[in-house]
Amino acid sequence: MPEQVTMNELIHLVKEQAQKIVMLEEKIGKLELELEKYKVRKDSNNSSVPPSKDENRPPRTSSLRQKSGRKVGGQPGHEGKTLEMTQTPDEIIEHRACYCPECGKDLNNQPFELFGKRQIIDIPTIKQVVTEHQVYRCKCMCGKVVESAFPAGVDRPVSYGSNIESLVGYLNVRQYLPFKRLQEMLHDFLGTTISEGGLHCLLDRLASKGADAYELIRQSILNSSVIGTDETGMKINGKTHWFWTWQNKRATFIAASSNRGTATIDKHVADISNDATLVHDCWKAHFQTPVGRHQLCTAHLERETVYLEKLYKITWPGRFRNMLTQAQKLKKEFSPADYYSPNQARDNLEKELDVLLAEPLDPKHNELVTFQKRINKYRDHIFTFLYHPDVPPDNNGSERAIRNAKVKQKISGQFKILYAAENFAILRSIIDTAIKNGQNVLFALNTIANYK
Repeated sequence: MPEQVTMNELIHLVKEQAQKIVMLEEKIGKLELELEKYKVRKDSNNSSVPPSKDENRPPRTSSLRQKSGRKVGGQPGHEGKTLEMTQTPDEIIEHRACYCPECGKDLNNQPFELFGKRQIIDIPTIKQVVTEHQVYRCKCMCGKVVESAFPAGVDRPVSYGSNIESLVGYLNVRQYLPFKRLQEMLHDFLGTTISEGGLHCLLDRLASKGADAYELIRQSILNSSVIGTDETGMKINGKTHWFWTWQNKRATFIAASSNRGTATIDKHVADISNDATLVHDCWKAHFQTPVGRHQLCTAHLERETVYLEKLYKITWPGRFRNMLTQAQKLKKEFSPADYYSPNQARDNLEKELDVLLAEPLDPKHNELVTFQKRINKYRDHIFTFLYHPDVPPDNNGSERAIRNAKVKQKISGQFKILYAAENFAILRSIIDTAIKNGQNVLFALNTIANYK
């Protein structure tokens, strides 16, 4: 017969099972929360994760942009563009009839009148032009041998001129052509053969000439009242380095660095204006920049709340995002005087922010709790843009300024040495500054190439 189980043993067994059930329920709860993270993955559409970290098949873009109610395409009042005739053609070819097709009479002595014209826009055949410089010497009556000198810049038996130098910089840094394709294009277009080492030398020479302009760009940014900044990773010979940018509406300064911390800030912007407002994401190193105010990028915060809302399915992230949207709409309605005088709508937003930050959250929503703590820490940097007219609510300008470095690597691959990345930073700073000021990029680079 099976052994009899006593009542005390049954009670003990039930207690053990009850404890196991509680433990398993806690474990299931944790696993469910962990599973939610995999159901709602962070990507560039709902967080600050860069696009390069997205999965191979990311979901359809979840844009923060709201519908405007307007139809797709050109809007009423938009001026279209068409190919127009020039009033100063480089060449005019007249077409006159020589004889009458009806009777065959000669028409050369008849008066003609212009009744129509059409223009063809084309380019001449492009080819390299070789200019030889010759120097001579002679003997003066006094016995002195007088020698002429080569012009400035003509310091080698054979070298490339400033036009090729600036074109190489334009095609490589502005248009991102890799060296192999750049060599092919120069050969096919100009009939010019340049080795890869020769291309490096030309870029190095152009960047060296642009060093003074690069410093002027840096100084102009550091003395401005509103400065945006951002940084992005890059590879140099397989090792992680960083491109940094500091920019405003008129200029862009880019720097290559092996450091993502305060060492780079100390090296490049230690002399920044103490009255400036620095616009950036929440990267901690930026808070060490010696400026008067900060503005956190609201676009970054909005993307984070999209992720948190999908992850935890509660209203707090959506309410926070709606508050930021209302603040941006309010800025568009502000007149210059509104920034410096009391404003009830702005006060209401400040109160709403305080309510959201004071609201208790479920400790199990750990990522949301962390987000709330971070906003509490940097609470004074959320609505800076509502108190200063020139401060934007987002850091999109800096992201655009630094994105070109990613495009460059996407097309051409990593840099081999830090010096090449530094040259890219110098030339790209000059290019982006020229674009912001409405200047012709190739003309700007050619001006640098002719700098003695």
